[in-house]
Amino acid sequence: MTTEPNSSNLVAAEDQLPSYARRSDQTRYDAQGINSALDEAFMCHVAYIDSGDPIVVPGIHARVGEELLLRVGPESRLAELAGDGDLALCVTVTLLDGLVLARAKVDNTINYRSIVIRGIGSLVKDPEAKLAGLDAVVEHLVAGRSNHARPPTPEELAEVVLISLPLADVALKTRTGPPQDQPEDLALHHWAGVISVRNAYGPPFPSPDLPYDRQVPAQLANYSRSAKPQGYR
Repeated sequence: MTTEPNSSNLVAAEDQLPSYARRSDQTRYDAQGINSALDEAFMCHVAYIDSGDPIVVPGIHARVGEELLLRVGPESRLAELAGDGDLALCVTVTLLDGLVLARAKVDNTINYRSIVIRGIGSLVKDPEAKLAGLDAVVEHLVAGRSNHARPPTPEELAEVVLISLPLADVALKTRTGPPQDQPEDLALHHWAGVISVRNAYGPPFPSPDLPYDRQVPAQLANYSRSAKPQGYR
């Protein structure tokens, strides 16, 4: 399977540029595409080196301006390594947008958006910044949710581990459009095209210990998500 047809776009940061908002004239930089993909994805994967071994773990994130916040478990190895000082990280986010079915087997592929972020992660230590970061992670799941959940106690906040990663070295790669069939294959009778992929969210299931008369907020009963998360205010 190939994921690099002629219609793919590659956007990469130049190493000497400090801000991900500035790019080489030789590349097409799509800040909106990067931001919307980061905001749309629920999960990311975080790669780091531990005693010479490469490790990749799933995580949840939130984008705040030109900063990516990663929430990790307080007892995790990633939190331990970040506590020792700045930590080199590689974070990836991938969104599947379509199944691309070509006439030839070798040309079947996918439409996707993929982001790779490299940089030095550091612990968020300031309590106010940590609380704001926790709110950002909660808002990333459902907009408005931070106003409908109990704030952490000082003890709970102390246990929250957030890693900040600057969006300074960011690459966005996408594949869009129809299959790229070879001219000699166009006369074949096989169907060709794209099956779009969309996320569907089912009805919310109440917690078993929730009072029976506690109604589901209308915005959650009809929850949907796009490039800008929608929830309740």
